[in-house]
Amino acid sequence: MEFFGITGIEYVGYLASFMVLLSFTMKTVRKLRLVNMSGCILFIIYGFLMPTLRVGLPIIIANFAILAVNFYYLIRPSRT
Repeated sequence: MEFFGITGIEYVGYLASFMVLLSFTMKTVRKLRLVNMSGCILFIIYGFLMPTLRVGLPIIIANFAILAVNFYYLIRPSRT
C-alpha cells in the first residue's frame, strides 16, 4: 500500500527517524532516553519489515544495542 508514493514500511522508517531527532530536543535526560527508546523500537520494527533480513539485520542489531544502553541507564541507580 502506498500513500503519496511512500510505502507503509518507509513511513515506519521516517517515524523512527523523527523520534530519534525529537529525542535530542528533550530537556531532561530521562525524557531523551524514553523518546529515543521509542525511536529504537520503531527502527527494530522497520528492520524486520525490510524485504530481506540481510538488509534489515544491521538496523536491528544497532538499534537493539542502543535500546539496551538506554534501558540500562534508565534503571541504573542515580550516583548524585
